[in-house]
Amino acid sequence: MRAKEKANELANKFILKSVFDMTDEELKEQREQGKAFAIICVDEILNDNPNVYDSDRLNHKYWKEVKREIGLL
Repeated sequence: MRAKEKANELANKFILKSVFDMTDEELKEQREQGKAFAIICVDEILNDNPNVYDSDRLNHKYWKEVKREIGLL
């Protein structure tokens, strides 16, 4: 899965109500909260092993890209 797709998937998992049940303002608030929670998740993954070895470097790079994409949502 591309980093942009993963970023969107993570952020959407934290939206608690159906988009059809929210006002535009509530949707915007939920989206921002979802992004914040998704960044926390990615930070946990990145901080799990701060000593990145060569075998993990691509995985680490992927999650850094996911975090960047979450910020762009």
